Parts: sequence; structure tokens; C-alpha cells
Amino acid sequence: AQPIFVDISENTLGMDPQSLSDFLDANAEIRSEGCYNKLSNKKISACVPMHSFGFPCEIEEIASICDKWNIPLVEDAAESLGSYVGDKHTGTFGIVGTLSFNGNKVITCGGGGFVLTNNDSLADKLKHLTTTAKIPHPWNYVHDRIGYNYRMPNLNAALLAAQLEMLPTFLKEKRGIASLYRDFFSQTDIIFRDEQKGTTANFWLNTIQFNDKENRDQFLKETNDLGIMTRPPWRPLIELEMFKNCTKTDLSKTLKLADLLVNIPSSALPK
Repeated sequence: AQPIFVDISENTLGMDPQSLSDFLDANAEIRSEGCYNKLSNKKISACVPMHSFGFPCEIEEIASICDKWNIPLVEDAAESLGSYVGDKHTGTFGIVGTLSFNGNKVITCGGGGFVLTNNDSLADKLKHLTTTAKIPHPWNYVHDRIGYNYRMPNLNAALLAAQLEMLPTFLKEKRGIASLYRDFFSQTDIIFRDEQKGTTANFWLNTIQFNDKENRDQFLKETNDLGIMTRPPWRPLIELEMFKNCTKTDLSKTLKLADLLVNIPSSALPK
């Protein structure tokens, strides 16, 4: 796939529905086979919004736009286990969503993740592909397409089952940590990035925002010099060598926030 980059929302740090809509209005058309990009004449196979740092993006608006344009919605909910819009969990608004159990996530089994879908045929296809696309048989090994060995080992699954029992405790602890940060930074000119109205964030990575890059970078240097691990957000993908020639919209908010944000220590330590 060749990505098309649209801007993010300053409120949610996730995909901006207006930026998405503007691009489609200007460059897309619906044909009998689906939605096509008139610039490249290629089918738009999916829209992939991410719930950045565990903050739900404006997923209901994005889902509505995708429905209008007949574009499958694939949610990157890797960071947002335990995050909700209303009473609906992130990763369940599109045809498929993904969760991560990497070592730095809210709960972990060392790696791997979940794929969430209510589509039975898609679930069967995913299961087939992740188990080497082998046709079930008592002894013959016959594969009907290129497959992958993405199965989670039993030891990792056992660890994950235990971690899942701890999830409510971890989420409560992380919310408590966020509350301490919120109170502290309210006494400063540094903005504590908080959950939006109508959403519940898991506060996977607590995030603060500075007024300018100079002060942000000074904070990063001083905290890391003291042995406190802080980090800037990822650089926008469009700045990386392999994506620099991809189609993009006006990314002014993405580029601005990339120079102002910092993730601060957020690990849950239940008592």
C-alpha cells in the first residue's frame, strides 16, 4: 500500500476528520468497485486512524466519512486498550481494529496483539492467514495461499491471561498517575494533554505540551540528564526517507505538535 497522509486534530492528537473529508472531496470518486483516488487512479483500500497515546480520536466522525465514501475503516487501537468513546471501546468502530501487547503497553505478554472484528468471514480469513494458510487435514500439509506464522505461543498467552485480570487495576493506577500530573502542571504554563469530553482515555503515555520547541528541548535534555526518561513523540512519517514522496495534505498541525509534545513516565505500579 502507498499511504496518503492527512493532518491530525489539535484536540485529540489523532486523525482530523475535516482534513480527511477535504482530501476526499477534492481527490476521490466512488466507482462500482469502491472509492478511488483520482490522482493515482488507485483504489483507496482503507482508512487507518490511530488513537494516539491512548486518547480516542474523533472516530465516530471518521467512521461516518468512511461510510459515505465506501472506504473500509481499520482502527489502529494498539495504544488504547481500556479507552472508550461513550461506552464503546476503541478498535470496534470499523470493520477491523488492532490492539498491541508489546512490552511497553498497558498490559503485555512480550509481544503480539489482538485483531478485533465482528465480521465472521474476515475473522476466518485472518485466522487462516496467521496459521500459515494451511488447509485443515489430519496429516497432509497443503497451503492454499501465502500465509504467516503469527500465532501467539502458549506461554505468552498464559502470561496475557494473567495480565488481563490485572487490567482494571492498571487502568485505575494510570488514571491516578494522570491526576497527579494534571494537578502539578496546572500550576505551570505547560499544558497537560487530557481526555476529551465524552471519551475515556487509558492514559497509556501521559503527554505534555510546551509553548515552543526551545523550551521543550531544554526540558528533554534536563530530565534525561537526571535519569528521568522523557521523549518527544515520533517524527511525522512524512519526514522519513521511505515516505517522503507520498501524497500528503496540509500537515501544519502535525508538524507543529511534533515539536511541542513530550511523553513523560507513565508506568502503572499497583500496590
